[in-house]
Amino acid sequence: MTSPLPTRTAWSLGAFYFFYFAYVGGFTPYLSLYFDSVGMTAVQIGLLMAVNQSSRMFAPMLWGVLADRRGSRMHIVRLTALAGGIAMFGLFAGNSFLAMFITLAVMSAFTSATMPLAEATTFGHVRGDTGRYARIRLWGSVGFIFSVVGIGYFLDFATLRDWLWLVIAIYAVALVATWQVPESAAHRAAREDVPARSILKRPEVAGLLGACFLMATAHGAYYSFFSVHLVDNGYSKSAVGWLWALGVVCEVAVFWWMPQLVARIGLYRLLVATFAIAVLRFLLIGWLVQSPVALVLAQTMHAATFGAYHAAAIGLIHRWFQGAHQAKGQALYTALSFGAGGTLGGFASGLAWSAYGPAVTFTLAAVAAALGFLLLLASVRGRVPDHPPPAG
Repeated sequence: MTSPLPTRTAWSLGAFYFFYFAYVGGFTPYLSLYFDSVGMTAVQIGLLMAVNQSSRMFAPMLWGVLADRRGSRMHIVRLTALAGGIAMFGLFAGNSFLAMFITLAVMSAFTSATMPLAEATTFGHVRGDTGRYARIRLWGSVGFIFSVVGIGYFLDFATLRDWLWLVIAIYAVALVATWQVPESAAHRAAREDVPARSILKRPEVAGLLGACFLMATAHGAYYSFFSVHLVDNGYSKSAVGWLWALGVVCEVAVFWWMPQLVARIGLYRLLVATFAIAVLRFLLIGWLVQSPVALVLAQTMHAATFGAYHAAAIGLIHRWFQGAHQAKGQALYTALSFGAGGTLGGFASGLAWSAYGPAVTFTLAAVAAALGFLLLLASVRGRVPDHPPPAG
């Protein structure tokens, strides 16, 4: 039985997740609308959304290795988050594609350290318990909901330049919250027994990371063009905000029930189910955008394609990358999924959107999710540890 998490630690972690994802909810869903408003083409929007992910291909591993060697994850989170916040002001430098490209590249190089190191810290505090992690992580989803809905209404009467100032203010609060999160004691006591290279050679680990890459690739169209897709089909910005929020409300529910889901279904079967659901979700978005009922159904599936998927994936990463490899493991997951997969998904969706339109773009997203489903069946089945690693 794991020891109870100190109340102060639980509150500090919850507050950090709340404000950080309030920033994400205010920034990511509306970023493509901002680019569209200043005259960027579909291909340029795809490139800009891709570069916002591209630094995650290498930066998280660099920060993760540094954190594991220094034993000070949150110290690095604070410094890199501060640098990323300063870089964000570059979005005011002008409306040229090059200026925005450089600004987002610099921002991402620093802010890509935040989540893998924070996730590793949280898992250290909860001793690898996926269910307890999910109950803390759900506060990030709550913050996302408040922000994405509020800013949707805000944009019905304010300008997108006003939006940028508001996002920076929310980010500043999230930055302050990082100073309240303590380091993980389990991390300081950890030892490096097995080389990370040996872990990566295991077929189930390579298969999981490959599937995560494909899931992030599939979501590239969603994060890059979902808001544009809705506005182009006559939905108001407040409606856009509510549809984003609906997905995250369902995500909160699945995080809350994650302990029961893992106990009843198991991490592997839960993960496989999320890929199958992703196929259906992206087909609904691509082909039935005119139907509010279909969109509502598609957004409820976010509970699976992000909430359950993410919690199960990082739970497996934590089980396979133990001891002093924990930060590197989470960083590698971020680099290959949100980094490489997100970059490819954003860039490819921009090209597909420009050449073939939204229906084909989201169909290709469904194909990527289907390939991830098949890869999990081929490489991970029967190779999942039944229990979290022991603490310390």
